[in-house]
Amino acid sequence: MDVFSLRNSLVKEYRDFVESFLTIRDDRIRAVVDQALSEGLLWPEALVQLNPGFKTPADIDTLVDRGLLHEECRRIFRKDKSEHDPVGRPLRLYQHQIEAIEVARRSESYVLTSGTGSGKSLAYLIPIVDAILREGPGKGIRAIIVYPMNALANSQAGELHKFLELGFPGGQGPVRYKRYTGQESDEERQEIVANPPDILLTNYVMLELILTRPFERPLVQAARGLRF
Repeated sequence: MDVFSLRNSLVKEYRDFVESFLTIRDDRIRAVVDQALSEGLLWPEALVQLNPGFKTPADIDTLVDRGLLHEECRRIFRKDKSEHDPVGRPLRLYQHQIEAIEVARRSESYVLTSGTGSGKSLAYLIPIVDAILREGPGKGIRAIIVYPMNALANSQAGELHKFLELGFPGGQGPVRYKRYTGQESDEERQEIVANPPDILLTNYVMLELILTRPFERPLVQAARGLRF
């Protein structure tokens, strides 16, 4: 297969499809449009990116031994945990994740920007869980994580299920979390309001509603000691 010929063929078919919708009577305008299409307006050059190799200087166990993380983090944050293997393997951390944990331990705010798949979520989940473990769970909502899309909140809930539930008796880990994005049933919402979790996953629309709807006032009160 000649990949370049295939590319040219696909571009020509796409251009023919696009042009089938165009009926331009003005010669000057048609000339400008034809020129733009010929220059590749609708099919930009291929994007080539390189994923950097991040440093992984330490694992969770090392940070626990150093006293940077609570002892229970050794059991919670494991790699490749699943229903078939709830124990998983030791989790090595990237340098930027370790730095984020160190900054959070100093109670300082931080912003982390990094590429897709570089562990940004763990850079805030680990400090949150560690702080809740140190201060004691069950003391109200200590962290509200706000996502721009429900798909991200759902994905994060799946990750938290692996970390905070798998490997614990009855799936009941030491730190509780709940998703509250508007996708839940009335029964689920009532349960969350009546028994607020340590970590609340939500979106900005639902967060605004929580602040304005009277029946969700218990969530606001439970978040008076909010830290994250």
